[in-house]
Amino acid sequence: MTSVKLAPAVQQLISEMPRGVPGHLSPAEQREYLHLLSDLAFHRYGMPGPEVHSVTEHEVPVAGGRIFMRVYRPSADKGLPGHISLHGGGWKSGSVTERTVDAICRRRCRDADCIVFSVEYRLAPEHRFPVPLDDCYAALLWTVEHAGELGLDADNLSIGGSSAGANLAAAVALRCRDEDGPGLVFQLLEVPALDLTREIAKATLASGVLPDVPQPTMADATDTYLADRGEAGNPLASPLLAPDLSGLPPAHVMTAEYDVLRTEGERYAQRLAAAGVPVTHERYPGALHGTALLTRSWDEARRWQCDAGAALHRAHWIPGK
Repeated sequence: MTSVKLAPAVQQLISEMPRGVPGHLSPAEQREYLHLLSDLAFHRYGMPGPEVHSVTEHEVPVAGGRIFMRVYRPSADKGLPGHISLHGGGWKSGSVTERTVDAICRRRCRDADCIVFSVEYRLAPEHRFPVPLDDCYAALLWTVEHAGELGLDADNLSIGGSSAGANLAAAVALRCRDEDGPGLVFQLLEVPALDLTREIAKATLASGVLPDVPQPTMADATDTYLADRGEAGNPLASPLLAPDLSGLPPAHVMTAEYDVLRTEGERYAQRLAAAGVPVTHERYPGALHGTALLTRSWDEARRWQCDAGAALHRAHWIPGK
């Protein structure tokens, strides 16, 4: 492994955050445990999001049940652009109710001057692939169907997410293209997990280019999400494996220098560009997989959030961008 000197704020996070999840907990208890850790980390390292015009919750019917979306409005104006936001958590944890997720949605709502739709998709192992993806796609369809009452311009809609959420966002974009779904104007992919075979991540680790720092537990996450390891070859589980990326919406891909998922995110950006899709990419120096939450203690995390909001604003408000 490479030897590096981490930023003090990043080193503090590594030193202070507990490692792992107690094995005796049920999946629901593990989620509760991780939710509490996330909120504690936010209180210590994160900045609250700004005030927005309104925050409401809406139920969305899905196959076999209902999910909800938390909707953030920047103003009472009608015909606003919208952004579908999908939280991370390895497909088995995470929630729109986490304080970090709420702060990010508020920030994106204000910075991009758009309605943000934060989707509470169902989680594995109770709901394995493709259920979380189906939930996200259903939420998108519901949003478009109810655009009038939501004050949304359904022709100016983007999607994005972080980590597992970025995987789902990229997969939804593929479905929209292949199933004649809603036209998306943009996709924002942050530290995306795009190859669930884990072959690229394994090669990245073996190369020795990463320092000895905590990494996302992809083996456990993918084994929880996929009922059958063979499903990892499905492009809707591993968007990087899609044979053709042409015709997808423009994208901005954000990767972290010391993240095991860095390589697959950057390869996805390269493949999008080769397929003729407008794409931008930035790798954030000194960043780990989860350090974009350090908005109270680290300038680079604040820059990450500002850059994401600016990318969304350009996509929704500047013609030709």
